[in-house]
Amino acid sequence: MFRRFSLALSIFAGISSIACLNLVSSNVQAQDWTAAAFPVKTHQFGTVAVGSKTEFVFPVVNTMSNTMHIQTVRASCGCTTPIVQNQYIAPGETGSILARFNTDTFKGQKGATLTVVIDQPFYSEVRLRVDGYIRSDMVFFPGAIEFGNLAQGEAVAKSTKVLYAGRSDWQIMDVRSNKSWLMPVVKETVRENGRVNYELTVDVREDAPTGYFQDELVVVTNDRSMPNVPLRVSGQVESALSISPQAIALGSLKPGEAVSRKLVLIGREPFHVDTITADGWKINFQPTSESKKMQMVDATFTFVGDTAGPKKESFVIKTAGGNSVTAKGLITAEVRGE
Repeated sequence: MFRRFSLALSIFAGISSIACLNLVSSNVQAQDWTAAAFPVKTHQFGTVAVGSKTEFVFPVVNTMSNTMHIQTVRASCGCTTPIVQNQYIAPGETGSILARFNTDTFKGQKGATLTVVIDQPFYSEVRLRVDGYIRSDMVFFPGAIEFGNLAQGEAVAKSTKVLYAGRSDWQIMDVRSNKSWLMPVVKETVRENGRVNYELTVDVREDAPTGYFQDELVVVTNDRSMPNVPLRVSGQVESALSISPQAIALGSLKPGEAVSRKLVLIGREPFHVDTITADGWKINFQPTSESKKMQMVDATFTFVGDTAGPKKESFVIKTAGGNSVTAKGLITAEVRGE
């Protein structure tokens, strides 16, 4: 009887040990999965002004073989609104969760824990964290400078007001930009009875690169404790000339072998094509006979380099005339040896 009882205890202990090991292994796997899926779990907004558009995007990477589904995200504080930007994330793809700091309704030191609930391919909860200080004496109106769509090559300016109430000697000392083509200028407009107003204007220069941009200017004040306040600036710079297709795959070819492709070019203004060039390539095309906003161009590409192997090179299309514009595309090919 005693031997049977001892044997039963031994079996039970063995089963318990295996269960504990499995539980520890599952926890370790879950930790490894969340570390890969959420490479960033905390963000510090720093000191921001009342009404400023303050947001941060947490990337979510699906490293698994099945589709990930984010069921919901809940915030521990109303100072932050979480927004699921991609509920379903395919294997190998990256989604995002946007955290919006509600600077128009909250003030002072604030923070929130965002609990992300995932129910596919298996259930899991991940906690993200944001923190920041919303100063009550300084307001941006509007809370961000948003340019929307911009035409490349055109200088555009937009403004916001900086409103302050407090010290009579308060000043904006500088506004810093880390982009040479984003040029901020600040001008004081009001100073009376502890109230100070500025107009902050941002110019986008003609040499701004194409594509979407989102950046932060740093407004530097004479506050000793909180001198730097960020201001969000965003926009989409669109090329004056677009190419379709922008990436041209020529496949496998020999040096000196010509391959033809049809290009569709669209400009904001009527144009003629002047040149099409690329390092290591000879590109011939039939000159356009009429100035139009859309041109169909038959181009012939010939590799004139002296090395075989995979090739990846930019090509540049330039229009004719005094208001010439350019656009870039990409050539890819596999050049065979002789």
